[in-house]
Amino acid sequence: MQAEELDIFGKYLQIATDKAVFFLPRIIGAGLVVWIGFKIIKKVLKMVGVALEKTGISKTLRPFVSSLVGVVLKGTALFIAASIVGADLTGLMAILAAVGFAVGMALQGSLGNFASGILILTLKPYKIDDWIQLEDKFGRVSEIGIFSTDIITPGNKVLIIPNSKITDSVVTNYSEKGMIRLELLVTMPYSESFPKVETIIIDALLELPGVLKDPIPDIGIQTFDTHTIQLLVRPFVNPDDYWPVTFEANKAIKNAFSKHGIQVAYSEGVEMGSIGD
Repeated sequence: MQAEELDIFGKYLQIATDKAVFFLPRIIGAGLVVWIGFKIIKKVLKMVGVALEKTGISKTLRPFVSSLVGVVLKGTALFIAASIVGADLTGLMAILAAVGFAVGMALQGSLGNFASGILILTLKPYKIDDWIQLEDKFGRVSEIGIFSTDIITPGNKVLIIPNSKITDSVVTNYSEKGMIRLELLVTMPYSESFPKVETIIIDALLELPGVLKDPIPDIGIQTFDTHTIQLLVRPFVNPDDYWPVTFEANKAIKNAFSKHGIQVAYSEGVEMGSIGD
């Protein structure tokens, strides 16, 4: 019985020895591939970072691209090492493909925002601190992320806008031209002279330091109301002065009207009068 046990032990020992002789060089080779590969990948990532900086890629996008390249290269090195050992990668690839498909379906909307974020960070239709308008949303860009863009409105509200909505819409970048046009509504009575009121408003606006002298404010008759004429006053300002100049302009126009005796019509007790020039 003892001889039989020794014989079985000898067979298992021989099998273990054969396996060790067969796999040990492969394991060592796989280990070398991973060790050397990771060393090379580290240097490659430094080169990628320098290349991205030279091409002018956004600072926000650079770390993401470097990380993505690193994951792909390290994953490739691990797959090569696994194939050297002799692992069957067919089943693993099928599992990864199924998982990737499931994740992609679950994150379809997020993937759209992700792709849009890459486009925004690459094409740079706007940058941080730019004043932009998207449909009825207006504000200063505070952060550009992979999935969304944050803007701060003149009322100091933070709007988080999905990037896919931005790439699917028309975006107006006011900072690109360095100026923005205010739109102020002012009323004047029918009996007043429009050229006179126009001159008074322009003179009052040009005295404000926040209003640009070139181009000069644009003033026109927007509509004829029941009791008053509605004027649209559009001075140009720097984007950062949007809100302060709005208040200052309205205040200056009111003071100018008071100084020059320009009257306004009230909804009650209005008398019919002549129309000025």
